[in-house]
Amino acid sequence: MQETKPQIQADSFLTLHYRLTTQDGEEVVSTFDLGPATIQMGNGELNENLEACLVGLIPGEHAIFEVPAEAGFGQHNPVLVQRIARSAIPVDQDLQENTLIEFTSPEGAEFAGFVREIDATHALMDFNHPLAGKSLRFEVQIIGLL
Repeated sequence: MQETKPQIQADSFLTLHYRLTTQDGEEVVSTFDLGPATIQMGNGELNENLEACLVGLIPGEHAIFEVPAEAGFGQHNPVLVQRIARSAIPVDQDLQENTLIEFTSPEGAEFAGFVREIDATHALMDFNHPLAGKSLRFEVQIIGLL
């Protein structure tokens, strides 16, 4: 009788190495040169679309997934790029181009925006995920299921 290895499920707790790069080879994150990551599937530790790639894999398996933008972090949405008055930006924020600023809405929700441009009265903020609109390459080495 052949023993079947356990497969990753949508709620699995697992240890793995992973690397995420853009299609042009720019590395976003990698655990291959560090210690492996341990994640609980479904807890938001990894993008849900990337987690979906893992379902069905078994310990010891190595896989590479090509993830189009719409299946990764979505397409870049121009509506989420907004010109905001500098007076509306919290004074404790260090306002500089090419930096990320965190905001808290009146309802208490936290979100971040990337500062694209600054002038005397406004900042051009991009509230898209930094990987929105980018096709990705997701490489994984499954170490084990816990």
